[in-house]
Amino acid sequence: MSYDKKIENRLKRIEGQIRGILNMIEGGKDCRDVVTQLSAVRGAIDRTMGVIVSANLEQCIRVNIETGVGTDNLVKEAVELLVKSR
Repeated sequence: MSYDKKIENRLKRIEGQIRGILNMIEGGKDCRDVVTQLSAVRGAIDRTMGVIVSANLEQCIRVNIETGVGTDNLVKEAVELLVKSR
């Protein structure tokens, strides 16, 4: 699967957030602030995983429809992948 620039940009933004959290820790910031930022990163990662899974699912469904293969199992696998990531 190919990943578009939007995914790459999301991950770079997350990378920047992680660097910011490291700076907060090195600067002795309050744990509540650090945890708040970690929670924001976790949410951003969760959303990115959702975008990746949905894009992949869409692409796989298109290929399966074109080749006459069923798509029932694809949706189940995508849901299981997202559930397993939590």
